[in-house]
Amino acid sequence: MKDADKSFGQLKKEQMGKESELLAQILGSFGELQDLGAFEADLGARRNEILFKVTVEIEDTRNRLKQAEQLVDRLKKHLNQVEGLHRILTKK
Repeated sequence: MKDADKSFGQLKKEQMGKESELLAQILGSFGELQDLGAFEADLGARRNEILFKVTVEIEDTRNRLKQAEQLVDRLKKHLNQVEGLHRILTKK
């Protein structure tokens, strides 16, 4: 009977060791999942930041293009005026 008690004690000890290892693995996996969650959150924040910067760049570029088009229109008008003045002055 002593052998059976000893054997049972040994089995119980081995089982507890296996349970401890499994618990350690689960806790390690949980830590990895937390790290992954933090990484995903950081990635989402970075994506939103880049998206915002790209949106601002698009708006700025559109505004600069509009300003350039307005400048071209003013330059064409000025060129027409100068050419008209040139025609008047060159008439004999």
